[in-house]
Amino acid sequence: MMIRHFLNLLVGSLFCSSVLVVHAQGLRLPAAAAAVPQEAGSNTRQRAADYIVAVVNSEPITSHQVRLEAQRMTRQLSQGQQTLPDPQEMAAQALERLINERAQLQAARETGVKIDDAAVDEAEQNVARQNQLELAEVHKRLAEDGIDRKQFRSQLREQLTLARVRERDVNQKVRVSELEIDQYLRDQQKNQGTDPQEINISHVLLALPDDASATQVAAAQAKAQAVMERARAGEDFSALARELSAAQDAVNGGQLGMRPVDRYPALFVDATRNLAAAGMVTVRSGAGIHVLKVIEKRAKGMPSSTVEQTLASHILLRVTPTMSESAALAKLAEFRANVLAGKAEFATLAKENSQDGSAAQGGELGWAASGQFVPEFEQVMNGLAPGQISQPLVSRFGVHLITVKQRRTVPLSLRDQRELVKGLLREKKLDDAFVIWAQDLRARAYVEMREPPG
Repeated sequence: MMIRHFLNLLVGSLFCSSVLVVHAQGLRLPAAAAAVPQEAGSNTRQRAADYIVAVVNSEPITSHQVRLEAQRMTRQLSQGQQTLPDPQEMAAQALERLINERAQLQAARETGVKIDDAAVDEAEQNVARQNQLELAEVHKRLAEDGIDRKQFRSQLREQLTLARVRERDVNQKVRVSELEIDQYLRDQQKNQGTDPQEINISHVLLALPDDASATQVAAAQAKAQAVMERARAGEDFSALARELSAAQDAVNGGQLGMRPVDRYPALFVDATRNLAAAGMVTVRSGAGIHVLKVIEKRAKGMPSSTVEQTLASHILLRVTPTMSESAALAKLAEFRANVLAGKAEFATLAKENSQDGSAAQGGELGWAASGQFVPEFEQVMNGLAPGQISQPLVSRFGVHLITVKQRRTVPLSLRDQRELVKGLLREKKLDDAFVIWAQDLRARAYVEMREPPG
């Protein structure tokens, strides 16, 4: 996943070693100033901040640079709730990462990879959009931490250079054949009987008290049968769950998610053991009567045979010389308040105001699966329950207001399933190819290790 992770970060938050980091409490910058001692006249402290620890093809790496990289790695691991190595090991890992990065950048420069100013300009704007700030505010916050615009643009240019050389030397050379897809599918089918199966179940919980009477149980069972009849007649099961279920996951349409069978209650696994996808059954638990619907079953490692789609609408206001970003945010906030107060219809506001091709359809974007929208838009959309309206958000296209109308799970075509397998195989090949490529560049580089980072 290494390549895809890097490129996703490049698109979403600009670059892997990003200057800007978004925390729960808001945008913050790396403690660059804190890493450099502030007291004047201390030769020891000054030396600790900037002495050379390694040279890569005559290009130095300083202790200060290693400390900054170690801080960034620590933040990244902490956010992922991963165990942190001890400081000495973290410094060694940071140094090795910087050596690899220097070798890759040098290879890019030697082979003519160049990033023009327009690409850096766009990258700057993307950083601002991702953090929902005006570009001037980004520069101000960087300056407060001692990072001027020239440094910032230099870091952006380096990360864009790395992405381009990796795309050229690794991504474009990886191919997946139809024969490889066929073989993968055959191997997975052979293992289906022995590998742990994964299952996705959706349910409607009709709650019962602990001391439920026979009358209450019978009424719940009758209601459960009615739910199944409505679903078989064509009603959306997710909508029924949101309407009737007493479970906390009702807001998600009752879906419990694709997971190994040993992570499901044994009661649910036993009840659905002989059901195919779309099959339904009722079962009694300590919480009440459940209507269970099998969304999907598959052998572990097989790609999904279904896909969740979202039907959303939006209003887009583009940022122009006559419409600033802050003005667009304020206007959409007003639209949201009017819709929530019942003073306006979302579709009407979209038709009258949205600067997008979907305006004629009341802002409706059609049924969309994951990956069809830019990450900043999709992340907000995915966090909405049907009927909810987002706060105004900024994307690379402008300022949006989003509402989700419905969600559904539909089967994938055979062609789409093969595309998923192709993606899985390509991702694995990319990871392997990237490791070999990076190791080769590292081996061919002249690396002189000086003093260990302190």
